[in-house]
Amino acid sequence: MSGKDGQSEVDLDLMQRVAADDQKAVEELYDRFGSLVYRMAYQAMPTRADADDAVQEVFVRLWKTADRFDPKRAALVTWVMLISRRHLVDRLRRKRARISASSMEESAVRDERRDLEPIGQEIERNERFAEVMKKVADLPALQQSVVTRAYLGGQTLRQISEELETPLGTVKSALSRALVRLRERTGEELST
Repeated sequence: MSGKDGQSEVDLDLMQRVAADDQKAVEELYDRFGSLVYRMAYQAMPTRADADDAVQEVFVRLWKTADRFDPKRAALVTWVMLISRRHLVDRLRRKRARISASSMEESAVRDERRDLEPIGQEIERNERFAEVMKKVADLPALQQSVVTRAYLGGQTLRQISEELETPLGTVKSALSRALVRLRERTGEELST
C-alpha cells in the first residue's frame, strides 16, 4: 500500500468518525485544519469577528457533510479548502445582498462596495489557492506533506525533517521536486 492510499484511508476513517458525531474526531479535524481555515477566513472577511464566525460555520458545515467525503474524488485538505471557499463566497454574497437591499444612502453603498473590492480579490486568491491545493493533492505523499507543512504550516525544512524522521536532504529534494511538478502543472512560478 502506498503512502497516499494510506493517508486516504486515514482521512476517510476520520470523516466517518466525524459523521458519527465522534467528538475526538471533530477535535482532530479542527486540529489539522483549523489554522488553514482561519487563515482563509481572516483574509476574506472584513473583520476578525466575521472571520471567527466563518470558521465556526465552516466546521459545522464540514461536520454536517462529513458523510459525503470521498477520498477518491479529492484529498481531505482539498475538500476542506473547497468547502471553506464556498462558504466564504456565500457569506460575502449574503453580505452584499444585505447591503444592496438596505435603505442606506447611495454614497454609503458606494463606500461599502469599495471596502468589499479587496475582499473579492481575496476570494479570487483563495480560488487560485484551492486550484493549487488540488494539484498538491496529486503529488506523492512525501512531496505533498512537505509542501503542506512548509507553505501552510509555516514549518522550516529542518522542523519537517525532524517531525517526519526523514533526512533533511530528502526533505529538501522532495520540496524541490514538488515545486517543479507544480510549476509544470500550473504553468507559473511559485515563490519559495
